Amino acid sequence: MTMQVTLEKCGQIAVLTIDRPPVNALSQDLRALVCARIKTVGEDDGVLGLVIACAGRTFVAGADITELGQVLPPMLRDVIDTLEGLGKPSVAALHGTALGGGFELALGCTFRVATRDARIGLPEVRLGILPGAGGTVRATYLAGALAALELAGSGEMMAAVQARDLGLIDEICEGNPVDAALHFLRARITCGPLPPPVSARRGGMPDSNPAALDRTEADLCRKARSSAPALVGAAVRAAVAQPFDAAMTQERQLFDAAVASPRSAALRHLFLAERAAAKPSGDVVRAEIRQAQRIGVIGAGTMGRGIAMAFANAGFDVTVCEADDSALAQAMERIAGTYTKSVTRGSLAPDQAEIRRSRITGATGLVPLAQADLIIEAAFEDIAVKCAIFAELDRIAPPGAILATNTSYLDINTIARATSRPQDILGLHFFSPAHVMKLVEIVRGDNTAPEVLATALAVTRRLDKQPVVVGVCHGFVGNRMLAARNSHLSALLLEGADPAQVDAAFRRFGWPMGPCQMHDMAGLDIGWRRRKSLGVTDSLPDRLCELGRFGQKAGMGWYTYRGGDRVPQPAPEVGEIIAGIAAAHNIARRELSDAEIIERTHSPMIAEGRKILAEGIATRSSDIDVIWVHGYGFPRDLGGPMFWDDQGRPDPALL
Repeated sequence: MTMQVTLEKCGQIAVLTIDRPPVNALSQDLRALVCARIKTVGEDDGVLGLVIACAGRTFVAGADITELGQVLPPMLRDVIDTLEGLGKPSVAALHGTALGGGFELALGCTFRVATRDARIGLPEVRLGILPGAGGTVRATYLAGALAALELAGSGEMMAAVQARDLGLIDEICEGNPVDAALHFLRARITCGPLPPPVSARRGGMPDSNPAALDRTEADLCRKARSSAPALVGAAVRAAVAQPFDAAMTQERQLFDAAVASPRSAALRHLFLAERAAAKPSGDVVRAEIRQAQRIGVIGAGTMGRGIAMAFANAGFDVTVCEADDSALAQAMERIAGTYTKSVTRGSLAPDQAEIRRSRITGATGLVPLAQADLIIEAAFEDIAVKCAIFAELDRIAPPGAILATNTSYLDINTIARATSRPQDILGLHFFSPAHVMKLVEIVRGDNTAPEVLATALAVTRRLDKQPVVVGVCHGFVGNRMLAARNSHLSALLLEGADPAQVDAAFRRFGWPMGPCQMHDMAGLDIGWRRRKSLGVTDSLPDRLCELGRFGQKAGMGWYTYRGGDRVPQPAPEVGEIIAGIAAAHNIARRELSDAEIIERTHSPMIAEGRKILAEGIATRSSDIDVIWVHGYGFPRDLGGPMFWDDQGRPDPALL
């Protein structure tokens, strides 16, 4: 990997350019070069100011995560101290993204100029830590405590215009950011007087509201399902209450403790796992990516509509196919309704909603897909139905088109054999709702061509989703392990637990919801139909389904739902059903602890994961962790089920 830091004089202004593809990460060797160049500027009496810029598609997009926890001087805070001690004004020329250590470096400059489409952020909280080179302190000085907490406590990126309005950026430019920064700095030097370094601006920061800080911190912790945002809150409060040096010491102490925590280790594991899962490997690395702009979606049920919207939202041209005009009209109406709700909630501008909706065209039959680059089948989960669809697609789709099935369980190889082009077939298992959920299991069949897999990875990344490549087996990775996790659920209930206790134990562990509530949300009839197709029974949920207790959509399942809402209410009649089945099978009921509930549900899941690895269905243990965190809600703070098991299954309450 090439790396260079150049220094060029533009009159009396020096331009320092960082060039370390792909994202200019601030590794130790790069920090040393930057620090040396800054010192050179300080020693040159002919230089009156400094512009810090980056080559490539982005400004510095963060530090080198593999160096966290190591003392490798110069540290970033040393580089920023050198920059602030330069005695000459400096300006960061921002484009692309300025994230984490990159934005902390920019905060060390006297000024910041950014292109209109640039974004800034302090995302360290997503690794269970907080900025460690003054990010919280300097952001508080410039934008106030509440804005700093929201920026660093959420980990979200912020648009340049919003950052300017908060005082984090000084000017928005339309053209080349280096040219704009040079013009800006020359004007400020000429006009004067120049402001002090950001570290000396404590007296000018906006007033803080302690009650608002408390509320915001609590909201951020709740949304993240983590206490990590509270670390940012503590650092921001120190910035308000203490002098700069003391606040910096407090931030660094919080940072060092967080880096050493099991939570951060788990989140760093996930960060690297997500990158590894999305990266082509083996015979896919050098495979040519096929064109995939025209997308076909077969089936406009809940899943098909979500898939169509996911592609439309990412700028693809989508044709949705249904069997008849009535079903198609209903589907298109629901798609439009979903976009209308997004506008009503304020999450999408009206013009953007219309642009996205206009990318989706409806059609009946499969003939309109004759020009599609990628076709995704999202029809009924029946192998005969899917094979018939693929046989017809084999006749209709153009040569080189990729044909994908969204099946959750079925054999991709069987489906591929229904065509004369098995090399073009693979699975794209989206999770519902597909336009929201991040995970996509990319299922590689025995004959799937490397370029087809490479294209699927590229398309999934363009969708801003998390891909994981898996092999063919019943349920692939996620649902196969889910079946193992739920295999003891009925036994737990018959032995003495109740749905509310099981779900509460899961929530205390860190899951967003427990298995009974999840079944109600998805529909108990889905599992019932699958069991019947496999010739197996499960007396307890089967009995609920026989009584029409299909979950939320029926107003009753494991729980009762009143007035069409989704809030689960206790269902005494379910308790009576459980007790009746237990008595009929001579099962003695007793009290079960939360620990036993977690052990008897999670151990089979992890054991199944070990089998999946041994069989080669998953390439890496970390791939399984990514699937379970993104697709099923396993607590991020634990790093995924396999990582949690590898670490000795620490108690989440102690993290």
